[in-house]
Amino acid sequence: MNLADVVNRFSTEDKCRELLGRLRWPEGVFCLRCKQPAVELETEKQLYYCKDCDYQFSATAGTVFNDSHLPLTKWFMATLLLCEAKKGMSACQIQRTLGTSYKTAWYLCHRIRSAMVESQKPMLDGKIEVDETYVGGKAKPGSKKYGLTGRGTEKEIVIGIRKRNGELRMFHAADVKAGTIAQFIRDNVSKDVDVIFTDDFASCPFAMERAGVPRTRHKTIKHSSHVYVMGDIHTNTVESAFSLLKRGIMGTWHKISAKHLAAYLEEMTFRFNRRKNSDLFLDTLRHMVTASVLTYEKLTA
Repeated sequence: MNLADVVNRFSTEDKCRELLGRLRWPEGVFCLRCKQPAVELETEKQLYYCKDCDYQFSATAGTVFNDSHLPLTKWFMATLLLCEAKKGMSACQIQRTLGTSYKTAWYLCHRIRSAMVESQKPMLDGKIEVDETYVGGKAKPGSKKYGLTGRGTEKEIVIGIRKRNGELRMFHAADVKAGTIAQFIRDNVSKDVDVIFTDDFASCPFAMERAGVPRTRHKTIKHSSHVYVMGDIHTNTVESAFSLLKRGIMGTWHKISAKHLAAYLEEMTFRFNRRKNSDLFLDTLRHMVTASVLTYEKLTA
């Protein structure tokens, strides 16, 4: 589905609400309070009514659309732009495209990102690559870390875990100590993993040991010796995802605060893992009608 399809098929509020209702309740409408069947009222706002607890609600109640004064038609266009843009879409671009204020566009983008967070993710198995990268601006002249790259800089740390021919996970990490890396592996990688590939960073062997990964299932590529591929051993798969992330930061967002970095990582991985999904727009909306409300106060706290 492209932007023209969204504009033509969902040109009115009624059409947008009807789709959200079908995505939220595919087996029939149920009350948000007592979970009993509800019926649709003959009103202009497309309200639903539960006679068991005498409660009225809409398809957007309790979702990221909650209490939004922005028309659903613009919500739909913004959702398509964010989920289909390979390197993301900046709030400034959304502002210009939809004709809103920057504050509205910024808040809109973050609410869509919040719906892309998946609480339950399956454990990864097979062949896994684990690596880290660093994002952020350069240190100012005069700083002790001025001119440094990679480890030891003031940049933010991103840990990447990717299954070959499979899913990607990226996390904002406080450090690259063995215990930190091991925790990410325990939370995301199955104990039955075939093999984990890393570079020759000193923390990696200790991280594998703490995560319970046998030495026979840990293979390293010696980047320090300028060796990047040795047969099946490499980390190029996860590094290609890092490259896409940095293209998004440098070419699209330009500046990301450390506070919201995790949200941008969730957006990037959500879109990356569904890049071959022909129903990406509908899948994103399906997440948006089941995600919890993100208030402006919570976002800016």
